[in-house]
Amino acid sequence: MPPEGAAAPVADLGALAARVRELADRTGRRVVVGIAGSPGAGKTTLALRLVEALGPDAVHLPMDGFHLANDTLDRLGRHDRKGALDTFDGWGFLALLRRVHAETDHTVYVPSFRREVDEPVAAELAVEPHHAVVVVEGNYLLVDEGPWAQVRDALDDAWFCATPGGERERRLVDRHTRHGRTVEAATAWATEVDGRNAVLIESTRDRADLVVSGELAPAAG
Repeated sequence: MPPEGAAAPVADLGALAARVRELADRTGRRVVVGIAGSPGAGKTTLALRLVEALGPDAVHLPMDGFHLANDTLDRLGRHDRKGALDTFDGWGFLALLRRVHAETDHTVYVPSFRREVDEPVAAELAVEPHHAVVVVEGNYLLVDEGPWAQVRDALDDAWFCATPGGERERRLVDRHTRHGRTVEAATAWATEVDGRNAVLIESTRDRADLVVSGELAPAAG
């Protein structure tokens, strides 16, 4: 449920696509739309569906490509809480968003994240000169500290993807078991690690321009 007095999250994909098209038409330049939200909220699913609805002039850019490598997390002693704010390269992510805005005459390569190896993959994705809309999604786009505080200004429209906590946890347990954890380990990670991160992420909801529903599709993002 939305907070008391707040409007219900927007759940109409067509209306969301129309909002982005209007923004792109009005500005006459490449626009970057950010979708923030807690683990399991459905950010990736929403971003991919939005890109599909917008057509070939839109592209998906996931923040997860800026996970620190596992060896780096081991060296820093942070591997046991991978996914926390300080387990990402925030400055690198901010620099990429600025490049995407400024460098429209050539390809800008973007890292992805492969869950099957639990590592980022360099330059697997590409923002091409014809891409008029870049749909960015990630947990910490609206956090107001460190480099993340400047990410908000690099977004032309910032959305918060809202999904009830019980549904987010169900999706996360399913995700973690599909990638090799036991049900017990998956539940512990979803509640203790992902759940702890969600406390910070949910507190950033008020910095969004729009709250959208993460229940447009059953898959997690």
